[in-house]
Amino acid sequence: PIIKLGNFSPTLGTGLNKMVTSAKSSVPTVADQAAAMQLGQCAKNLATCLAELRTSAQKAHEACGPMEIDSALTAIQTLRSELQDAMLAAVNAQLKPLPGESLEKCAQDLGSTSKSVGSSMAQLLTCAAQGNEHYTGIAARETAQALKTLAQAARGVAASTTEPKAAAAMLDSARDVMDGSALLIHEAKQALISPGDAESQQRLAQVAKAVSHSLNSCVNCLPGQKDVDMALKSIGEASKKLLIETIPPASKSFQEAQSELNQTAADLNQSAGEVVHASRGSSSELAVASGKFSQDFDEFLDAGIEMAGHTQKKDDQVQVIGNLKNISMASSKLLLAAKSLSVDPAAANAKNLLAAAARAVTDSINQLIMLCTQQAPGQKECDNALRELEAVRGMLDNPNEPVSDLSYFDCIESVMENSKVLGESMAGISQNCKTGDVSAFGDYVGSASKALCGLTEAAGQASYLVGVSDPNSQAGHQGLVDPIQFAKANQAIQMACQNLVDPDSSPSQVLSAATIVAKHTSALCNACRLASSKTTNPVAKRHFVQSAKEVANSTANLVKTIKALDGDFSDENRSRCRVATAPLIEAVENLTTFASNPEFASIPAQISSEGSAAQEPILQSACSMLDSSTHLIKTARSLVINPKDPPTWSVLAGHSRIVSDSIKSLITAIRDKAPGQRECDSSIDNINKCIRDIEQASLAAVSQNLPSRDDISLEALQEQLTSTVQEIGHLIDPVSTAARGEASQLGHKVTQLAGYFEPLIKASVGVASKLKDHQQQMTFLDQTKTLAESALQMLYAAKEGGGNPKASHTHDAIAEAAQLMKEAVDDIMVTLNEAASEVGMVGGMVESIAEAMAKLDEGTPPEPEGSFVDYQTSMVKYSKAIAVTAQEMMTKSVTCPDELGALASQVTVDYSQLAVQGRLAAHTAEPEEIGFQIKTRVQDLGHGCIFLVQKAGALQIIPSDSFTKRELIECARAVTEKVSLVLSALQAGNKGTQACITAASAVSGIIADLDTTIMFASAGTLNAENDESFADHRENILKTAKALVEDTKMLVSGAASGQDRLAQAAQSSAKTITQLTDVVKLGATSIGADDPETQVVLINAVKDVAKALAELISATKCAAGKAADDPSMYQLKSAAKVMVTNVTSLLKTVKAVEDEATRGTRALEATIECIKQEMLFQSKDAPNKTTTPEEFIRMTKGITMATAKAVAAGNSARQEDIIHTANLSRKAISDMLTTCKQAAYHPEVGEEVKNRALMFGSECTTGYIDLLEQVLLVLQKPTAEQKQQLAACSKRVAGAVTELIQTAEAMKGSEWVDPEDPTVIAETELLGAAASIEAAAKKLEQLKPRAKPKQADETLNFEEQILEAAKSIAAATSALVKSASAAQRELVAQGKVGSIPANAVDDGQWSQGLISAARMVAAATSNLCEAANASVQGHASEEKLISSAKQVAASTAQLLVACKVKADQDSEAMRRLQIAGNAVKRASDNLVRAAQKAAFDKADEDNVVVKTKFVGGIAQIIAAQEEMLRKERELEEARKKLAQIRQQQYKFLPSELREDNN
Repeated sequence: PIIKLGNFSPTLGTGLNKMVTSAKSSVPTVADQAAAMQLGQCAKNLATCLAELRTSAQKAHEACGPMEIDSALTAIQTLRSELQDAMLAAVNAQLKPLPGESLEKCAQDLGSTSKSVGSSMAQLLTCAAQGNEHYTGIAARETAQALKTLAQAARGVAASTTEPKAAAAMLDSARDVMDGSALLIHEAKQALISPGDAESQQRLAQVAKAVSHSLNSCVNCLPGQKDVDMALKSIGEASKKLLIETIPPASKSFQEAQSELNQTAADLNQSAGEVVHASRGSSSELAVASGKFSQDFDEFLDAGIEMAGHTQKKDDQVQVIGNLKNISMASSKLLLAAKSLSVDPAAANAKNLLAAAARAVTDSINQLIMLCTQQAPGQKECDNALRELEAVRGMLDNPNEPVSDLSYFDCIESVMENSKVLGESMAGISQNCKTGDVSAFGDYVGSASKALCGLTEAAGQASYLVGVSDPNSQAGHQGLVDPIQFAKANQAIQMACQNLVDPDSSPSQVLSAATIVAKHTSALCNACRLASSKTTNPVAKRHFVQSAKEVANSTANLVKTIKALDGDFSDENRSRCRVATAPLIEAVENLTTFASNPEFASIPAQISSEGSAAQEPILQSACSMLDSSTHLIKTARSLVINPKDPPTWSVLAGHSRIVSDSIKSLITAIRDKAPGQRECDSSIDNINKCIRDIEQASLAAVSQNLPSRDDISLEALQEQLTSTVQEIGHLIDPVSTAARGEASQLGHKVTQLAGYFEPLIKASVGVASKLKDHQQQMTFLDQTKTLAESALQMLYAAKEGGGNPKASHTHDAIAEAAQLMKEAVDDIMVTLNEAASEVGMVGGMVESIAEAMAKLDEGTPPEPEGSFVDYQTSMVKYSKAIAVTAQEMMTKSVTCPDELGALASQVTVDYSQLAVQGRLAAHTAEPEEIGFQIKTRVQDLGHGCIFLVQKAGALQIIPSDSFTKRELIECARAVTEKVSLVLSALQAGNKGTQACITAASAVSGIIADLDTTIMFASAGTLNAENDESFADHRENILKTAKALVEDTKMLVSGAASGQDRLAQAAQSSAKTITQLTDVVKLGATSIGADDPETQVVLINAVKDVAKALAELISATKCAAGKAADDPSMYQLKSAAKVMVTNVTSLLKTVKAVEDEATRGTRALEATIECIKQEMLFQSKDAPNKTTTPEEFIRMTKGITMATAKAVAAGNSARQEDIIHTANLSRKAISDMLTTCKQAAYHPEVGEEVKNRALMFGSECTTGYIDLLEQVLLVLQKPTAEQKQQLAACSKRVAGAVTELIQTAEAMKGSEWVDPEDPTVIAETELLGAAASIEAAAKKLEQLKPRAKPKQADETLNFEEQILEAAKSIAAATSALVKSASAAQRELVAQGKVGSIPANAVDDGQWSQGLISAARMVAAATSNLCEAANASVQGHASEEKLISSAKQVAASTAQLLVACKVKADQDSEAMRRLQIAGNAVKRASDNLVRAAQKAAFDKADEDNVVVKTKFVGGIAQIIAAQEEMLRKERELEEARKKLAQIRQQQYKFLPSELREDNN
């Protein structure tokens, strides 16, 4: 069973894959909901099962090994015994055909299978020679499978034939094939045991030749083949007559000989046509046609030799015989082509090869006639032309196959050019008939014939393309190689080699033959290179490469002998040349056999009846043109002899008119039937209709009238929508490719694309109708509309491009439309996945993962751009991300199952990326086994991810299901485990580079940790835990640092040596740097928090070492395994130097820490070195994130401050100041360089500004380094002169900073603002105030009066009024603040307020007024909303509400005053501001009125209940008086408090507001 599982055929796998793809693509177009859902589900299930089956089959392959070869041998021996039984049955006349078997069918099966057997044997030989056991097993299995089909076909032919002898011969030869194949597989098995053994290789090659011979014998036993062979033999025999030394003298007169030659030529030409026709019919027809052809050839040859006897000159005789030899060769080729077509009619382009062979016969006959016959003037030319036209007519009989390589637009060009030539030629023919210029007449006939042949070829190809491009036709698929190209090259090389070794060939012929050989062998080598890069089969890959090498080497050897022959045409040189041609011919033959493997073959197109109908006008016009041209040439032939015959002239004119009419109709027909245009138009209409439908749905959704679809669930609709969008996504690239250069595919792809939009709209509207959230509804509908509109744009661009590769002006528009469409698809898929994951639907995600897994098995792109290390690095990143997400899913499954959807989506995205990188890594891994392992492990991880995602979906639907939780945790663990397997496979691929990646990750963690420690130290919180001193740690630090230097040396040498050494060095260095940072941190802590600057110096020193180590590890990773002169090696050496410098610097710093006299100087030296390195390592790559110019400017302030500190430190020369400067400088420069780069790379920044920013950034840094070095000089020689230099250095830095600030302004363009500018702060505050008011208004929106027992309507009305009034105040203040913002902008624009004021006091004061006023408006509105809220809920008095409303009015007044001070009274903004202010005042008045009325009403209603008892009554009066007095006192206090608040505020108010208030 394991072998049977291993025998799972990849071709079956490919077939099933295609079936899955087709099923998925047809789901959206199925109208019946239930059927569509079932089909979609089945397709998904099949895809999943297929992926599992493929994985199991691969594992079975690995497990089987040599068992496969034994299994194949057993199968072949079984076949041999079956054939033996069939022979016995045939002898006893008991062999009967099985049901469904016929002679024709079995013969065709046998013919096509013989090629498969030949090809799989070629593969078997290659695998065995390469010693690849795995693929030898596969090739042996494929050979056995092909032989099984061959044996069945042979038995069927034997059973169906009526001749016992033929049946016996067939079974006998089939048995020989089985014997030979068994021996071949046995030898292959032996060769695997001792790979590279020359003797076993030789035996293999001999056995293979014997098998090839018996295969040919088997095919030759087919009915009809024998007759063709006999005809070939007869031609060979007859051709021997041409080898005689002297030509016998002529026995007939010249006239007789000439007419006989013409007659036999016509007969032979006709017989060639019959052979072409018969090869498409039955075997008996071919037998008759080939017999007649050989007979006619014999007669023609005799007539030719008779004619040669009449020639007087020896040279002429040699030419005649040479031409007869050419005809003999062309005739043999014609029969061979007919034979191969009858054996395998489905073979790619076999019919075209046959037609080409028939034309070659015609051409060679024409050459001989031209040479030999002396006819009346112009007769020969006309006869030749007629023969040529007869030969090309066949092209129009079979429009179901391509005639040439011309594209549709090339066909139009060819028709235009040839019609022009034909027009001129026809005019020339009639002109020269009149004038009697016979030689010119002959030339014009020749050129007319060529033009007609060109027109016919273009018409035939155009009609094929028109037929294929009909959407109902099935387009063909390009195979891995083009067998036509290989067959043509093989034929051309063989002919050229024959010409090379022909003793009669002239030096020019030898050179032209050499050129032909070079051209075709180079084309074959290129084809092999391409095929090897496209195929996923490693054996085929190697075979193509090996074959290309063999062809190239044998060509090189042949070229050497040709050069020698060109120098001296001696017999010795000719024989050397002959010897050199043999290996080339053999190499090309072997390659052609291998390339004919059905696995590599193209699939021919199948033209539908509609396609055939579309071809009709073109074919009719072309046939009419050929007919009328034939009549025209016949008429011209008689006219040139007798130009004085008027009736014939009118006949000629008639034919000429018909020819030009038929050419016109041909051009019109071709133009009208331009592939894809009709389909583009109907698709555009279709999508326009869909856009109208979606717009209708959007309108209905806006007015809340979108009817919900009740016939289907939301999940089913989401699934439908997902599959439709995915299918549209898959079609974007094919449509784009077709529109740019594949006219025949355009109609198919466009129709397919447009077909998905109706289901898309239905599903999208359905989903929207089911959603409760209005915003979500609109999102779905809008995104669908965007997708439809981008598709419409794509179709217009595609129609314009029309598949014409030369219409390059349309290609940019097509690419842009495709990009927009992809973005639209991505957007809608993100929305869908989010919506689906929220409700636990994970079908789409599972499908994405399965798709990514399937892609791993596809062929790789021709040239991967990166190296294995690049793909390995990104794979590690994605694998770890998957593991982290899986861990998070375990946690969330317990705490928060709602978040699982987003995490599952993340796993899907990461896995898709991992699969893409995995495919490339597997392709670039050495050895191949590692690549295979990476691929299988990534696929295994894919299965794990699918299960995990499915469980996440299930848990979201039922969050409380503990069983599913347990399963999810199991799946997450399995995923983590599989991630570790992927990582171990990657490590096996490049253990060293993997260790470098891990080490680099560890070091980056250490650097981040050191940054944190520096923050603690700067804050003065890095305290010593006990009484230890720095001296206790010094030795430990020095010892660890020296160990790190040793690790550095190991790293550098590890890059040049093996992966194991490199891995060891990387791990060791990561371990040592960890120890070093730990001991340095302990040392820094022991210094104590009272000296934070020294602590920071020490930690910075070790941080420099860590950064240098990170650079070194990265350089080592890139240089691993490279040659010594590779640029990456130089980078490695420079990184190692920096590392050593930084370790030395650390050692110096450690020694200087306790020496108070030098530690500042040492810190400064370290800082200078660090800044220099920072500049050196500023890479050319774009940063991960970008920042704003404002942030950039803020960072330059740090430089200004640090410069001032540096100058001060230089002047004071105190070590504490110097240390402080060193630490400050390091941070300031680092921050500035980082933000400078981030700001420069902002997408909105132009190239020139970016370069300026980067230039001045480095200019500023260089100036700063000079300044620090000057400070160092001052410390060493503190003279007045040196101190003066400090000012000059600081000026240079200041100049660079100014330039940087100007560059930042340029980045912002005209909208540049200074973040500290009061007017900018004012605008920001105004906008902030508007935002806070809107937030308050939203809060009010949600308020509703509290429910309470029904009372009088007025009270209810009051609360409603309060809310409404408060809402309108909030809206009005929001509008007011926005208007103020606009007014303020206008002031800046008019220059009344400077963008950056020269004297900031005046304008600044104004801005302060505006800011405080805006803040007051916002605060007052916020208070009002709170008061309204509290009042409605019964927690606050009406008084609070009234005072809040008055406060709003007052603050509004202040805001208006603040603006009026500077503004132009008549401006639009001021007018709007005034209107907004009035609106606020009105709204607050309304609110005050409502509240006062309510308070008044309430006072009326509050009836006091007077107690009737006397004592109680007095007590009541006293209590009331007491309350009154208390309230009066509170009122007095409140007034005083208000006065104080106003006085305090008044002090801070700007002058304008004070005056106005006064």
